[in-house]
Amino acid sequence: MGRLALLSFTLLFAGCTVGPKYRAPAIQTPAAYRGQPAPPAGPSSAASLGNEEWWKVFQDPVLQQLIRTALRQNLDLQIAASRVLQAQAEVGITRANEFPMAAAGAEGYSERNPKISSAFPAYQTNVGEADLSVIWNLDFWGKYRRETQAARAELLASEGGREAVVSSLVSSVAAGYFQLRELDLALQISQRTLSSRQASVRLTEVLAKNGSASQLDVRQAEELVYAAAEVIPDLQRQIAQQEDSLSTLLGENPSAIPRGETLTQEPLLPTIPAGLPSKLLYRRPDIREAEQNVIAANAEIGVARAAYFPDISLTGSAGFESYSLSKLFNASSGFWNVAGALTQPVFEAGGLHAGVRLAQAQEQQMLLTYKQTIIGAFQQVSDALVAYQKDREYTAQQALLTSAAQDADRLSNALYQHGGASYLQVLTSETNYFGAELNLAQSELNERLALVQVYNALGGGWQQ
Repeated sequence: MGRLALLSFTLLFAGCTVGPKYRAPAIQTPAAYRGQPAPPAGPSSAASLGNEEWWKVFQDPVLQQLIRTALRQNLDLQIAASRVLQAQAEVGITRANEFPMAAAGAEGYSERNPKISSAFPAYQTNVGEADLSVIWNLDFWGKYRRETQAARAELLASEGGREAVVSSLVSSVAAGYFQLRELDLALQISQRTLSSRQASVRLTEVLAKNGSASQLDVRQAEELVYAAAEVIPDLQRQIAQQEDSLSTLLGENPSAIPRGETLTQEPLLPTIPAGLPSKLLYRRPDIREAEQNVIAANAEIGVARAAYFPDISLTGSAGFESYSLSKLFNASSGFWNVAGALTQPVFEAGGLHAGVRLAQAQEQQMLLTYKQTIIGAFQQVSDALVAYQKDREYTAQQALLTSAAQDADRLSNALYQHGGASYLQVLTSETNYFGAELNLAQSELNERLALVQVYNALGGGWQQ
């Protein structure tokens, strides 16, 4: 009867856990992202660019291979993966505290003493012992279960952190590759412009010898050559440094980066499906990481409150001991002992209360960080969507400007060769056309960078 009562008492308190239960905080999410129409009701409302795998968004085969290399070799990602392994081990260590700990041992001892006198004859002693000892710190108040809950939440947070690194890495490699291709395009434009201007200098020199142009025209033509020539080494420097930056993302030493499609061949989307803002809370790994940190901090409050209550432990051991090894495992050689201990904090000078307040403050900090992460995510999506839309409009206008500048350059050169314009007009139109081409290349890059930003902000890129 006594044993039954003890068992009932143990089972009753084994399910007791102190501390608050976690409840997901209420989050106000907008019906649509700023500047975007509310998605229609139905399955199409859930469609989002963030749900797409990265290899479907970035279709350049060379870029895809670069991303795969980065996912395999990037050191930041490997560090994040090691954090996940550490968190898994922490869960195992913490969870082990919920169970009894047992240890088995065996000992043998033999001693022979010579005869000292007739009163102390020679003798030999053989002692053998085998025992099993158990200690169990009973988790009456759920302290160890709360610690395990916190460790599991930290494991999920570390997994979310790793996924956030994956998403950031995919976006960084794509953005870096697009920047490299824009520099390649700018170098190509500069080299073509330099070649054209060198031919213009030779023509102007011929006209000057025939009296159809002045020496001032020759010098102005040379100015155009030097203006194009000075851009080339700077672009070559930027290309080399951009390749070094990409090599670091790939986890490799600085080296040349292979090229695939040109910048203008990289596909763009006419419109971007953003999906429901509420779905962003579950898609973005940094938001899920922040929520798991709240869960872990909430569990730590229970750990701190459990310190108010007594620690109860049971210890016991059983085994065999005999002075004759042949009789070691006889029933008469058996022994056992059982003990229980209870330790109740009496005076801690406010330390326990301070521990609870510390845990509560840390939980509040994690909660505010969680809300801050959500607000920041909505801002990033809104900014990226606006940037993508406006960059596309800007590129369309820049293309028209470049076309007009090209015509003006062609007409000014034709008029100059027939005496209908001064070389100052040629100088102005040449400069405007060169600048317009470089600006168009930059605007093409900005469109693709905005696409990368939208994809990353919507929580895409970590899917494998």
